[in-house]
Amino acid sequence: MDRSSEIREFLRTRRARITPAQAGLAPHGGARRVPGLRREEVAQLAGVSVDYYIRLERGRTQGVSTSVLEAIARALHLDDTERAHLFDLAQPTTARARRRRPLAPQRVHPVLYRTLDSLSVPAVVQGRRTDVLAANRLAHALYTDFEARPRRERNFARYVFLDEAARTLYADWEKVAGDCLAMLRLYAGRHPDDPQLTELIGELSLYSDTFRRMGGDHDVVAHTTGTKRLHHPIVGDLTLDYLVLAVEGDLEQTLTIYTPEPASPSAEALGLLASWTGSSATGPRTPEEKTDSAGDHGRQAHS
Repeated sequence: MDRSSEIREFLRTRRARITPAQAGLAPHGGARRVPGLRREEVAQLAGVSVDYYIRLERGRTQGVSTSVLEAIARALHLDDTERAHLFDLAQPTTARARRRRPLAPQRVHPVLYRTLDSLSVPAVVQGRRTDVLAANRLAHALYTDFEARPRRERNFARYVFLDEAARTLYADWEKVAGDCLAMLRLYAGRHPDDPQLTELIGELSLYSDTFRRMGGDHDVVAHTTGTKRLHHPIVGDLTLDYLVLAVEGDLEQTLTIYTPEPASPSAEALGLLASWTGSSATGPRTPEEKTDSAGDHGRQAHS
């Protein structure tokens, strides 16, 4: 990832979405050449010189202070996720160098595997780059059997952008795809030198027109809760609320749990899917299969 290009486009797109009126600036007469704030106006709002802000937007962030970044975040009305992304992009060179060490493999704790199997609703453990580290039977039935895929393809972004089944599953596929890209961009700000991320971005750029088209948005997002509307090929329409929980011991590993409204058509449909899954030929995993799966992820998963 070209960090100078990323910070330039991120700041440019953030100021383009804010009008002078929204920023609290007095209106000026005459036509404006930009849809949002000018660089001079961002500098004014942040209390820095125009030249300083221009250098920053061009990616020259060496020595930039926390107070300046905070002021720019306030001027551009950045939310908490965007603010964190700005700090990641503008961090000092010495901090970036420390992160060039190879990333340690992520491991799913055996207790987390047992937790997945004990849940009566779909649940997925995701790691870096939206890789799927683990999922219970109902999640596989709801989305796709990630464990049956080659290890490098156990990735939610790959599934959303490259699997035609995902387009028919999600009622609002474009939004889901945009959110996936926004999560990848947020991750890239923290780990710009991750070779597996580079491989993933290259593959998605090569094979997905939508991914290339959305690439200019430069949005970032960190999901915590929300709603998914799905049209499942077996049980039909479902509306599921989801909650994303951090996994203790690995801040880049999350557990996402999907639940329907009680006594709703979605709850009935999910119950039918659970019945179908429970009666499938594969059946529930045995303790031996859980151990083998956990060990396999522990040795090889970089998701």
